[in-house]
Amino acid sequence: MLIIIHSETNKSNIQQNLGRPEYSYYFVLKEFRPVLERIGQVIEVSNPDELVDRLYFDCLSRGEECIYLSFSPPHRTPIHYACPTIPVFAWEFSTIPTESWQGEPRHDWRVVLEACGRAITHSTFTVNTVRDVMGEDYPVCAIPAPVWDRFAARGEHLERHPVVEPVTLNLRGLLIDSRTVDLRPYGPPGRCEGTPMSFAAPAQDCPLQLEGVVYTSVFNPYDGRKNWQDMISAFCTTFRDTSDATLVLKLTHHDIANALTDMLHHLYKNQSYQCRIVLIHGYLADGDYERLVQATSFVVNSSYGEGQCLPLMEFMSCGKPAIAPLNTAMADYVNSDNAFIVDFTEELTAWPHDPRAAYRTMRYMTNWDSLCAAYRASYEVAKADQPRYAAMSAEAVRSLQRFCSQTTAEQRLRAFFAQRSATAEAVSVEASGA
Repeated sequence: MLIIIHSETNKSNIQQNLGRPEYSYYFVLKEFRPVLERIGQVIEVSNPDELVDRLYFDCLSRGEECIYLSFSPPHRTPIHYACPTIPVFAWEFSTIPTESWQGEPRHDWRVVLEACGRAITHSTFTVNTVRDVMGEDYPVCAIPAPVWDRFAARGEHLERHPVVEPVTLNLRGLLIDSRTVDLRPYGPPGRCEGTPMSFAAPAQDCPLQLEGVVYTSVFNPYDGRKNWQDMISAFCTTFRDTSDATLVLKLTHHDIANALTDMLHHLYKNQSYQCRIVLIHGYLADGDYERLVQATSFVVNSSYGEGQCLPLMEFMSCGKPAIAPLNTAMADYVNSDNAFIVDFTEELTAWPHDPRAAYRTMRYMTNWDSLCAAYRASYEVAKADQPRYAAMSAEAVRSLQRFCSQTTAEQRLRAFFAQRSATAEAVSVEASGA
């Protein structure tokens, strides 16, 4: 079997696309590729319009099977190829788009899903959401990005102490520490003092020492789902008088200035607090990323929903218990044995790529008081209940192994492709009989 794969973001443009819509599909493709290579020959193409059907007809002439996996949401998945096409996509809202706009029929995902005949997504939640519209028999499979093997291997040699001994990371980029930054320029209009930071300076080598009870979250600050505002305000409120609690926010985006200004304003207005908030924007080499994981007591998610959430999966695969809501994709791998659960309520919202901003779906609003309670309970466990922390750490590793190991992904992919092959063969036999 030849498996053609494509993502609009690739190795050549990832730096300028970092944080833009659909950029994370490239990372999903990278995680899938080693598993796909166990199943067939894999070719990654940068220009699918030029190559997909050419490769497909070449396979056809040799009697070989060929499929095209488009790592993109359905409205960006081509449906005009002769080659069988399967969208591989993430989704975290209560309904899929069932309307079109701007003259593009594919904005109605039913058009694409019907044309492709099957799809791969990353969670039980999304499978159910697709089938709510496409029917219970629609061939859609939940296969998360198989990150567990790589990160569990890293986690095996990391210490898993809930209270972190001093660890120094070497960051190349921008480091902002609430204990050293001047927040006065980020107050409300008319009350600002001093000179704001310049975010245009060249990247610097910045050592960062972490210790105590450390909470970490990795996200794109422009992603409206991530709800970092509640993450920060709940942390500052809960740990207002706690000097050894630190929140590390590792930010991913190619142009961070506006987001940092907004985040510094939130640090200003949540004053005063003895806890520490660290903002990191820049490149972490593998070794330093491992040290960041090691220097983390708990990984935090306060989002309105997730298609899968690679950073949360990565940290939990390394044995880091979570603070997270039990909804969308997270419901497949977060539980009360590996995380402190944050309550949520449903709220009307729009599909994120709908320029009309029409309310057609639901998202899942974090309960702020529950987030504070989760922070408080996790800190108490870190400081006073090491056996429970160790049990949560071990369960995080086991849960993520079941959810997103390469073995799990390979089994599901083989079964899904075999189902497709059986269906195609049955159609062929039926046509021959006719």
